[in-house]
Amino acid sequence: MNLVTVENIKKSYGDKILFKDVTFGVQDHDRIGLIGVNGTGKSTLLKIIAGIVEPDEGRRIANNQARIEYLSQNPEFDQEATVIQQVFKSDNPTLQLVYQFHQISEELSKNNADTILQKKLAELSHQMELQGGWEIEANAKGVLTKLGITNFSTPVGQLSGGQRKRVAMARALIQPVDLLILDEPTNHIDNETIEWLEEYLKKYKGALLLITHDRYFLNRVASRIIELDGGSLYNYEGNYEVFLEKKAEREEAELSQQRKHSVLLKNELAWLRKGAKARTTKQKFRVQRAEELKEVKFGQDEEKLDIAIGSQRLGKKVMEVKKINKVFGDVTIIKDFDYTFTPGDRIGIVGKNGFGKSTLLNLLAGKLMPDSGEIVMGQTVKLSYYDQESEEMDLSQRVIDYIKDVAEYVKTQDGGHITASQMLERFLFPSNVQWTPIASLSGGEKRRLYLLRKLMEEPNMLLLDEPTNDLDIHTLTILEDYLEYFPGAVVIVSHDRYFLDRTVEHLFVFEGEGKIIDYYGNYSDYAVWRQENLVISQKQESIAKKSMEESNKSSYKTNNNTNNNTKLKKLSYKDQREFDEIDNVIAQLEEKLDQVQKEIDLGGSNFEYLQEKLNEQEVLQSKLDKTMERWMELQEMVEEIERNKKES
Repeated sequence: MNLVTVENIKKSYGDKILFKDVTFGVQDHDRIGLIGVNGTGKSTLLKIIAGIVEPDEGRRIANNQARIEYLSQNPEFDQEATVIQQVFKSDNPTLQLVYQFHQISEELSKNNADTILQKKLAELSHQMELQGGWEIEANAKGVLTKLGITNFSTPVGQLSGGQRKRVAMARALIQPVDLLILDEPTNHIDNETIEWLEEYLKKYKGALLLITHDRYFLNRVASRIIELDGGSLYNYEGNYEVFLEKKAEREEAELSQQRKHSVLLKNELAWLRKGAKARTTKQKFRVQRAEELKEVKFGQDEEKLDIAIGSQRLGKKVMEVKKINKVFGDVTIIKDFDYTFTPGDRIGIVGKNGFGKSTLLNLLAGKLMPDSGEIVMGQTVKLSYYDQESEEMDLSQRVIDYIKDVAEYVKTQDGGHITASQMLERFLFPSNVQWTPIASLSGGEKRRLYLLRKLMEEPNMLLLDEPTNDLDIHTLTILEDYLEYFPGAVVIVSHDRYFLDRTVEHLFVFEGEGKIIDYYGNYSDYAVWRQENLVISQKQESIAKKSMEESNKSSYKTNNNTNNNTKLKKLSYKDQREFDEIDNVIAQLEEKLDQVQKEIDLGGSNFEYLQEKLNEQEVLQSKLDKTMERWMELQEMVEEIERNKKES
């Protein structure tokens, strides 16, 4: 079923054409990722598809039966509503019912003697029972909890910006819709929450259309990529990995076409310069063709971001952090943290939101002072801090002046010099944009401009706080290449797993209550290590729990009256054989689960196939859980036999 189609649409802002002649449709069960350089109009295109913005030309055709939900980067809120009320604001009758129930509950809590409200609440409670409202409410609370929101009665106006965005996301995720449109859903949420959202959307039954810079997320969730490039839309069937292959093929074909065009143009120009008289029809045609050939433009060189900025020399001593502590109120953020930075350090900082990641960067940058301990910086350090807020950005200032405030020119990596204007050109800010106010830029363009300003400082130590927020994939790819050859030290707070894997080889993992794990490896290494430790921990907890339960049984202590003196001396033949083989059985089940997960990831938009694989995954997981329980039982028996041997 076709859900929504756009035909030959065009959209401009002022003199800038974002895109034109764009045509494509969204079918049910499509899983589409939209990518493109910041400023090309990705968010605008989503709004047109959602029916929020009208195109300048062309038309949008929506299926009257299709239900569409759109989550913007900056959602609007009722500041007075509680979290749970905000989540259930909807046109859906069942969600409206849950909303009314919570609204009346809130009113009744202020006047619990009101019999009319009591009667109304009782009726709503009955309707909730009949229409499945309680299940919907439980699902919503589960989603909110996974997104880090646990106090459902808090007024939305009291939440931070990031928390409000997660409330809006929860609201979008629970809507019973045919098409869910998400604009940068991975911004401002931590790594673990992104992993949960990834799994949630992989099982989502409706159609998906989203913008994200998280390439792992895109690769695992999307089965079709559409790219805005040079005002045109390109469609690629497959995930992000397939997109990269097909785009390379497209650009290679365009390059070949451009070479042929260049040869043809040179031949036509040579013919014209010989002074041929344009009298015959054939000659007139060749003159006209030569003029047309000169007008043909090829786009692959129009948007090539270049970060070729040099950096100042860095000595051996970079920064020493000695036993620092930081507490806010009664919450310990950092406790007795020690580290000595070296010139080649590539460090990523990860952990849940609110655990203190940005606080550490602010301490290293000197924006905050530790409560105790000290931070000693080397004399040759030129530190640049790319923070989340871009506080110093004056939106009324012109783009060129914002950069010239730092430097009129800058050294490049090859030892040359380049002007601020030329550097802006390399950062995809053409001359006509350079003289406009910063306010006229898109959110992503502002972040790219802010990044350029920080790099223009020619630092030899970089602190990057969530650099992947609002930067497009193209910019991130170039930044990754720049950091690979950057000679100084780099410290990055990021929730982008791909970016971390590309740029760091060492992690500070914030675990809460001031504890920071110093882990050597990239994020994928850490994720495997974390999962392995989680499994071991769960096994140990389960064994300890079962042992405690058994020890509390009187039969375990006395072994009943008739068998009081009987002790287990060895496993039965059947148990021994099962114990010998059970590790291999567990390994085989885990291997099958991994294979099924890979098949799900590559399943594309084939809903029936995906459902079959999800069912298979559920059966395998159940088998694995039962096998693990049996392994623990056998393990306890073996341990009891060993104890009995020692006692005898």
